[in-house]
Amino acid sequence: MAKSRTFQRIKERCIESVLFLAASSSIAITLGIVGVLLLESVRFFREVSIVSFLTDTQWTPLFSEPHYGILPLVCGTLVTTGVALSVAIPVGTIVAVYLSEYAPHRMREIIKPSLELLSAIPTVVFGYFALLIVTPALQKIVPGLPGFNMLSAGLVLGVMIIPYVSSLSEDAMRAVPVYIREGAYAMGTTRLQTAFGVVVPSAFSGIAAAYVLGVSRAIGETMIVAIAAGMQHTLTFNPLQPAAT
Repeated sequence: MAKSRTFQRIKERCIESVLFLAASSSIAITLGIVGVLLLESVRFFREVSIVSFLTDTQWTPLFSEPHYGILPLVCGTLVTTGVALSVAIPVGTIVAVYLSEYAPHRMREIIKPSLELLSAIPTVVFGYFALLIVTPALQKIVPGLPGFNMLSAGLVLGVMIIPYVSSLSEDAMRAVPVYIREGAYAMGTTRLQTAFGVVVPSAFSGIAAAYVLGVSRAIGETMIVAIAAGMQHTLTFNPLQPAAT
């Protein structure tokens, strides 16, 4: 009996140690990434003034007289992210409300996994879809639209992040207790009024987390905008123009 207890304690200690290493490895990797970024940033700003980095309107690091102004890249990122969110947030929220409040169980089990397959498509495919399909279609609507533009990149980027917004928002809505819905119905509200007036506010924290994830995904995307937006370092807030992010 004593040997069995000793062996059990050793086994538990080993499992605890493995779990601790797994948990601490993520922290160590994060600290390593932050450390490398700080070290490289210190080296960079020894050569480049932080004032010119933040205020210069040109990004030409490979020219004979290099400029390292980050404003063109920031503007391109903000524009493409804004276009993407204007698509992903309303569409993703509406899809989440439908799946949570309207769709039958069998329909939900078909639509949700199918929608989440969008997030498994390589971003390079989205990029060439924006360049070869969406841009020519937009050129028929907007005459003179350049072959590379932020509007096409932002629209496709918004489609790509719809699953992130809709899936997490739907999970948050389904977590709202049933008695809250029943109380709203007892007060005489319709299904639509209950969905947007009761369920959505009750699940707002989860929906907000979905929006934040969508924003971070849009800001961090590189391949779609590199292919469709043209990677031209121009300072512009016009989504019809090419830019870099």
